[in-house]
Amino acid sequence: MTAALTAAHNGLTAVVLEKAGAFGGSTARSGGGVWLPGNDVLRRAGVTDNEDQALRYLAHVAGPEVPEARQRALIEHGPAALAFVAAHSPLRFSWVPGYADYYPEAPGGLPQGRTIEPVPLDGRVLGTDLDALAPPYLPVPEGMVVTAVDYRWLSLGTRHWRAALTAARLGVRAAVSRALKRRRIGMGQALAAGLRAGLRQAGVPVWLDTPMADLYVVDGRVAGVRTGDGRLVGAHRGVLIASGGFERNEAMRQLYQRAPIGTEWTVGAPGNTGDGIAAGERLGAALDLMDDAWWGPSIPLPNGPYFCLAERSLPGCVIVNERGQRFVNEAAPYVDAVHAMYDTGSVPAWLVADQTYRDRYLFAGRGPRAPLPRRWYEAGVAHRASTLDSLAAKMGVPPEALRDTVERFNGFATVGHDLDFGRGDSAYDRYYGDPRNHPNPNLAPLLKPPFHAFRIVPGDLGTKGGLRTDERARVLRPDGSTIPGLYAAGNASASVMGHSYAGAGATIGPAMTFGYLAALDAAKEA
Repeated sequence: MTAALTAAHNGLTAVVLEKAGAFGGSTARSGGGVWLPGNDVLRRAGVTDNEDQALRYLAHVAGPEVPEARQRALIEHGPAALAFVAAHSPLRFSWVPGYADYYPEAPGGLPQGRTIEPVPLDGRVLGTDLDALAPPYLPVPEGMVVTAVDYRWLSLGTRHWRAALTAARLGVRAAVSRALKRRRIGMGQALAAGLRAGLRQAGVPVWLDTPMADLYVVDGRVAGVRTGDGRLVGAHRGVLIASGGFERNEAMRQLYQRAPIGTEWTVGAPGNTGDGIAAGERLGAALDLMDDAWWGPSIPLPNGPYFCLAERSLPGCVIVNERGQRFVNEAAPYVDAVHAMYDTGSVPAWLVADQTYRDRYLFAGRGPRAPLPRRWYEAGVAHRASTLDSLAAKMGVPPEALRDTVERFNGFATVGHDLDFGRGDSAYDRYYGDPRNHPNPNLAPLLKPPFHAFRIVPGDLGTKGGLRTDERARVLRPDGSTIPGLYAAGNASASVMGHSYAGAGATIGPAMTFGYLAALDAAKEA
C-alpha cells in the first residue's frame, strides 16, 4: 500500500492485488510498530540521533551479509518514506518512549529507542472499506484500543499504579467510543487502515480475493500479473511483490528451515504461503535468508499460538529445556531466544513460574490471579503442581535438574545479577521488567507454590527470507543482474536486517521504505 500510494502521487496508475478477502495481511495482525531512525516523529519527541549513528547500529545488527548499499538506503530514505505517508494519509505517529533498540549497548544503539507507532485512528475514515480490514492477532473488547505504550503498563498487572490507571483509561475510552458509535482502531490495524484511506483518496483500487497465479513476462521484462481467475493485469512500469513470507507453507518450511518446524506455530497472516517468492524464483531470482524467520518464543495454545513478549522478562520465571536447564537470557530479543532454542536443542522448552508471578502480572492476556482455562491443561501446554519435583514430572523434565536450576537462579535473583546469561543487564531487558522489583527489575526468586509451567515452541511473526533485492528494491538474479520490471519488499524479500532484528518495527519500517523506493524507481523507468 505504501508503494501504491507513492506511485499514485508520482504520476503512475496503480492497483493493489490482495489474495485474501480482507486487506492488511500480517501488518493488521501486528503491533504496528515502525523502526525508521532519524524520522520527524523522533525529532519532535526530542530523541537524539543521527544518520552516522544509525548506520553504525544497523551495520552491527545486519552484519556483512547485507550489502551496505541496502542498509544505507533504509537509513537515508526511511524518514522521507514516513513523511510521505503522513502527508498523503490520515496516519499520525507517536514515539514509544523507552522501548529500547534490541541491542541498545551496541555501537549506535539507543537505550531510549527509535520505535514509533500509529496514533489510534477513527475507522470511519474508511467508510464501508472498514468491514474489509483484516482482524487483529488477538481479539479485544469492542471499542478497546491498546497501544504499545499501554501494553507495557498493563503487563505489570497489580504491581504499578500506571497499570491500573491505564486499564481505567482504556475502559472509559471504550465506553465513550461505543456510546458515540466511533470505530477507533490502533496498532497494526490503524496502520493498515490509514494506508487504505490514503489509497481511497488517491483513487487507487484494492482488489480483494485476487490471488496471483504467476508473473507475466514480455521480452524478458515483467509486464504484469496473471490472477487466479485467469485475468491478466498489465503493468507498464513494474510489479512489486509484497505478498508476505512463506510461514503458512508446510513444504517450504520443511525444505528451508530447521526441524522441528511447521505452520501451526506462526501468527502470520493465513494467506502467506510464499506465492510471490515462488513466482520470482521461477524467473531466476536469487533467494536469501530462507532458513530464518521473525522468531519468538510462543505458547501453542489450543486456539492458536500466543507470542510471548513481556511474559519472559517479568521477574519470577525462568525458561528451561527438557533437560531442566536454562539455555538463554529469557528477556533477550525474541529472534535471539529462538535461535538459542534451536542451537542448544531446546525445542520444546518450558516457562516455569511461581504463584507470586501469577498473582502480580498479566499472562497471555489473562489477568493476575485469574484462573487459566482448563483446556490449556488438557492440551498439555500448561501444568501446575505444589512442588517443583511434581511439576517436573508433569513436564517430563528431570526433577533434580529443575530443582538445581531454580535454586541457582534464585541465588542470582537475590543478589540482582544473573551470572549465567546476564538477564536484566540490557536496557532492552528492563523495558518489560518490573520497575518496583529490586535490585533487578527482571529477576525474582521462584518460591511460592503452586508452581506453573507453560510449553514454549519456536513461533514467529512471519518468515524473513525471500527474493534478493538491491537498494532500489529491484529483484536480483544470482549473478547480481536485475530482473527488469520486478520489485519486492516486505517479507517476500530477504530482510535488510539479516539474521537479526534492530528493534520493534524493524519488519514494517523497511517494508514501507523499500515499497516507497520501488515506486520511485518505477516512476523513473522509461
